[in-house]
Order: sequence, then C-alpha cells, then structure tokens
Amino acid sequence: MKKYTIQDSPFIFPTTDGKIIKEHFGLASNGSSQISIAHMKAPAGWSEPFQTPEFDEYTFIIKGKKQFIIEDEIVVLKAGQSIKIEKNTRVQYSNPFTEVCEYIAICLPAFSMDLVNREQE
Repeated sequence: MKKYTIQDSPFIFPTTDGKIIKEHFGLASNGSSQISIAHMKAPAGWSEPFQTPEFDEYTFIIKGKKQFIIEDEIVVLKAGQSIKIEKNTRVQYSNPFTEVCEYIAICLPAFSMDLVNREQE
C-alpha cells in the first residue's frame, strides 16, 4: 500500500475575476476537509471582499506582492515572505500592484465557502 499521493491534476476553480486557483489538496481536489493547499496567481488590480474565515491561512509569496488588510492594519508581502493569519480574523486579500502575484495558500482546516464568511461588497 502506497504511503504517498502525487498530485499532478489539481482542481482548477472557475473564477470571474482573472485569478487562477489550482487546488492540489483539499475539499474540491481530493475531498480532504483537514487541509487545503493551492497554487494561486492574482492579476494586477485583483481584490476580494473582507472575510472572517473559520480556518488558519498560511500564505507564501513566490512572485510579486500581495496586500492584506488584517483587522485595520495594512500588510504587504513580497516574494520570499510568508504569513499566518489565524482563524476568526477579519481580513481582505488584494493585489493593487502592477504585476501578477503568484503564491501558495494553505488552509487548516481546508478552505470551504461555508467557512470563509465573506462580507457582501
């Protein structure tokens, strides 16, 4: 019995905002509710509404920059930096910069629309 899983066909989420989301492990890709790992590319000018997720989210920036508004504080990460945002923290993710931001997002437990608690825009 294999004790590993190689993921070479991630689930690609359909989006309408130009963001590319490839979930390698998680609810959509392999049914796991324990963790989600996704490779993302956010285009210049992209943003999401504020949310208060019921999961911890770790983000590692591969290329470009990403802006986080955490509670009332603005934090900008660049390539090579990472951040952990604890569950039940109000946050907004965006890329107000002129280049694509490429990053890895890990959520514990897995990302779910039922747990993200996005605010209406």
